[in-house]
Amino acid sequence: MEIDSAIRNCSDPRLQIKYQNATYVIRRAFALYEFQQVAFSFNGGKDSTVLLHLLRAGYFLYQKEMGSFNGNMDSVLKCPIRTIYFETTSTFPEINSFTHETAASYDLQLDIIRLDFKSGLVALLKEKTTEAIFLGTRIGDPNAVGQEQFSPSSDGWPPFMRVNPILDWSYRDVWAFILTCKVPYCILYDKGYTSIGSIYDTDPNASLCIPHHSGNKETFKPAYLLSDGRLERAGRVKKPASKNGNVPIMSNGLMNVNQHQNCSFSASIIAVGDEVLYGSEKEQVGAMLCKKLKALGWRVAHIAVVGNDIDFVADELEHRKDKDDLIFLFGGLGPLHSDVSLAGVAKAFGVRLAPDEEFEEYLRHLLGNNCTGNRNKMALLPEGITELLHHDSLPVPLIKCSNVMVLSATNISELKKQWDCLLQLPSSPLVQVAPFISKQLSTMLSDVEIADGLSQLSRTFPDIYIGKMMSSQVQSRASHNKFCWKGSCENRLCFADVVSEVRRRSIFRTKQRVILFMLSPSFHSSSSSNLRIIWSPTETAWRDIDIKKRIRVATSEGVKEEC
Repeated sequence: MEIDSAIRNCSDPRLQIKYQNATYVIRRAFALYEFQQVAFSFNGGKDSTVLLHLLRAGYFLYQKEMGSFNGNMDSVLKCPIRTIYFETTSTFPEINSFTHETAASYDLQLDIIRLDFKSGLVALLKEKTTEAIFLGTRIGDPNAVGQEQFSPSSDGWPPFMRVNPILDWSYRDVWAFILTCKVPYCILYDKGYTSIGSIYDTDPNASLCIPHHSGNKETFKPAYLLSDGRLERAGRVKKPASKNGNVPIMSNGLMNVNQHQNCSFSASIIAVGDEVLYGSEKEQVGAMLCKKLKALGWRVAHIAVVGNDIDFVADELEHRKDKDDLIFLFGGLGPLHSDVSLAGVAKAFGVRLAPDEEFEEYLRHLLGNNCTGNRNKMALLPEGITELLHHDSLPVPLIKCSNVMVLSATNISELKKQWDCLLQLPSSPLVQVAPFISKQLSTMLSDVEIADGLSQLSRTFPDIYIGKMMSSQVQSRASHNKFCWKGSCENRLCFADVVSEVRRRSIFRTKQRVILFMLSPSFHSSSSSNLRIIWSPTETAWRDIDIKKRIRVATSEGVKEEC
C-alpha cells in the first residue's frame, strides 16, 4: 500500500507518530461500525484530502489485520466508502472539479447534498442508516472546541458519532503528509490559498504574495511554503462587525462599570511550586493578584500554594472550578518534569492534553533553534477547553482553560505586564464592578474587649467585611488595634460628618461602654435620623461629651435631642 510505505520509509518521526495514531482511530472505527454504516465528509480541501488517504491506509491495515482481502486488493486499496459532499453555488469551481475527479479515481460513493450542513445530514440519515461519519476537523478549527477523536453529535443534531482522526494535526503536519505521500490536491493551494471557504470569503494568503515592481498581477507561492501555521486562515476575509447600540461600552479593556455595578464576582488564586512550600522562595505574585482583583471589585475567595504534583493541582482546581468565576493559576509551566500545571488542569476537567498547533508556532518563533527543553511538551494544552488570548505586547498568548487563567508570570514585573494586557483585550474575562471601599479604624481597646461588639456588627451588616489588620510588628493584645471596614456601598461605610472625628477614635470608651456609630443605607449628610447605635452593652441613654462636633443624644429607640 503506497501511503503506508511512504510514511514508514520517511525520515520524519513526528509524521510517523501522527500517522500511526490517525490510522489507529480509523481501524478502531471500522471495528466498531459496519463499513456500510460509516460515511466520510469530503469538501475538497487539504484536510479532507489527507483524511481520504488515511482512510485508504487505515482500511487496508484493518483488512490486513482481519485477514479478509479475499483477492479483491483493488477495492481494499481504494476504500470505496460512502462520501458526503455539500455542494453550493458559492463553492470554488476548482474545488468542485477536484472533488469529482477524486471520487472517480478512488470509487467513492458520492452523495451530493445541496442543502445546509444540518438539513442535509438530517435528510441523508433518514434515507441511509449512518452510525459514524469521518471528519477532517483539526484543533484550531472553529467547530473543534470540545471534540475528541470520537465525539457524539451535539444536541439538536441527528445522532451519529463524529470520528476525528486528524484532530491533533497541525498545518505543517498536513502538508508534510501530502508532500511525503505525493497525493494530488486542489490546484488552488498552488495559487496561494491556505484555507478555503466560499468564493465570497476566501482570498490568497497575503503572506505568500510575491512582490512585483512592474505592476503586473500579483502571484503567490504555494500553500506548503507558508512557514507560520498561525497564518493559515489569514486569507479568510473578515466580515465587519455589526454595529449594535446594545453592545457594552468598553473602557480600557474593561466592561462598562454601570452594567455590572450590582454584580459580584469571585476568584481563587493557586500557586504551584515546591520551592514556596520548602520556604526557599517567597511567593509574591499571589499577593499582587489579590490587590489587582480588589481594585476591580472582585472578591478573592481562596488562595492556595500546592506542590509540583498533577494530583495536587487537579484536586485544588476540582474544588474551586464550580465555585468561582475565575481561577488564576501560575507556576509549574515549562518543559521540565516538574512543570505539571497544565496536566493538572486537564485532569481536573476530564480532558486530555493535545498539541496546539498555534501555540507551538508561537514557541517556535520565540525559542527558535535555541530551545534546549521539550518544546513539543510545552505546546500540549488541555483539549477542547483552551482559548489563546492574543496581545501584541506578549511574545506568546495568555492561556485560558474554561474559567482557569494560566499565567506564566514568575515575578511582579511580569505579572503587571500580563495583567495590563489581559485588561486591554476586547474579550477580557475580567469585568469592572463596583470597587471596594475601605475604611480603617483604630482603638486602644484590646481585641478581647471589643470582640462581642464586632461580632454583632458583622451580623447586622453582612455585606460589609470587618476584620483586624495584621501588622508585621509584634504587638500585645492590649496595644493599639487597627480594623478595616470593606464594602462596595459608600453609604454603608460612611460615618457622616460626625464620624470625621469618630473615624480617628471609632471605637471608644465612655463609662465602660463601647459605642459604634454607622449610617443606614439611606444616609444623607443633611439627615440626622440615620445615625444609630450599632452596638452598646446597655440600652440606657448616654451622652458622649468628648466629641468636638455637636452630635445628637442617642438611645436604643433612635435620635431624641441635640446637645
